[in-house]
Amino acid sequence: MPTDAPWAEAVGYSRAVRVGDTIYVSGTAPVGKDGEIVHPGDVYAQTQRCLEIIVAALGEAGARPEHVVRTRLYVRDAASWEAVGRAHGEVFGHARPATTLVEVSGFIHPDILVEIEAVAVL
Repeated sequence: MPTDAPWAEAVGYSRAVRVGDTIYVSGTAPVGKDGEIVHPGDVYAQTQRCLEIIVAALGEAGARPEHVVRTRLYVRDAASWEAVGRAHGEVFGHARPATTLVEVSGFIHPDILVEIEAVAVL
């Protein structure tokens, strides 16, 4: 499944790839439909946007949030874990996937505060 992220063409990746019954969703940043980073400074809203994009990609591949078995959350500030975790739990709380949250020094765009990847199994 392709992505509208402005750097996708240069990097050469897909939003999600399905191999058999497994769907791998690429690291997903809070990008709006216009290609711009949404909600600068609001990690909760950025997390919600990342998850919206992930859920849509899963849907295109025939999966739902309850099929997610693994997520990785990358954040600029580990102290934001509660806001990020709350948004994550709103989408995946019933699935309870294996999850890792890691603080990183930066992302491809300075306004990005969070990036999320996911794996789903049908």
